[in-house]
Amino acid sequence: MTATYPIGTPGQPWGERERAVWVAKQARHRSYATDVVRAVERLRERFDVVEYGRIDYSPDHYALLALRSRNWRQDFPVALVTGGVHGYETSGVHGALRFADKHAATYADHCNLLIAPCVCPWGYERIHRWTPHAIDPNRSFKAGTVVEECAALMRLVAPLRVLVHLDLHETTDTDESEFGPALAARDGKPHKPASIPDGFYLVDDSASPQPAFHAAIIAAVEKVTHIAPADPQGRMIDTPTVDAGVIRYAFNELGLCAGMTGAKYRTTTEVYPDSPRTNPDECNAAQAAAVCAAIDFALAHS
Repeated sequence: MTATYPIGTPGQPWGERERAVWVAKQARHRSYATDVVRAVERLRERFDVVEYGRIDYSPDHYALLALRSRNWRQDFPVALVTGGVHGYETSGVHGALRFADKHAATYADHCNLLIAPCVCPWGYERIHRWTPHAIDPNRSFKAGTVVEECAALMRLVAPLRVLVHLDLHETTDTDESEFGPALAARDGKPHKPASIPDGFYLVDDSASPQPAFHAAIIAAVEKVTHIAPADPQGRMIDTPTVDAGVIRYAFNELGLCAGMTGAKYRTTTEVYPDSPRTNPDECNAAQAAAVCAAIDFALAHS
């Protein structure tokens, strides 16, 4: 990691010129159509496929897709699963699709499911955290948001009675090597290095904590992959741990996706795919296990 990010002037927030330089450097590394749209289409026999928005970043155009329970019942609570809010976080996308494929049928007689596996396709293709406007979508789930991916998802879920929401994420080595320094440069601030937790952890809502809910998810996931320990100061990502594998953020204040519905049970999952102790399939399985445990707990306690 270099001391100075290669775009911008230290201490000065980016303007339009710096943002244009940044976006010009972003290259496509994988295909949303191949990896996500085809997977969604394969599930069409079991779900209703909803196109809830279209995103145009010329010359690229993306249909925003969600999987909806085929036999939707108005008297059922809703379980919402979102992935790919940060497009680079691969297991968020493929963990959501794995849950839909392998586990969703278990809940057909108990709740309605709505699964938005890849909220930000442009970021997915470029393996990046931001939109092409250098905006973090997971700080943009607020009224009047300028991020259309966020606005479209908020419109989709606004009418629903959501009981439980899992927003699936990863914390990667590039958080420190690229995204942290880029954020500091964009905002004209010094970069403060942090350590990456080695393993799975959860982010609870500090405004409405649910410790038993989070403990149930951790207990299920630790059968699949390892749980991240706190650092010697009892912290993860510079935030105090409140239980094994759990920290808390202010969801609504920060504009996080996990807070957009006001669901009683809501959390953000995090895995560390760069750990030598795991692999991509295990990360996807851990995400799916977290979703199952969360829905099981919510239904048992609703």
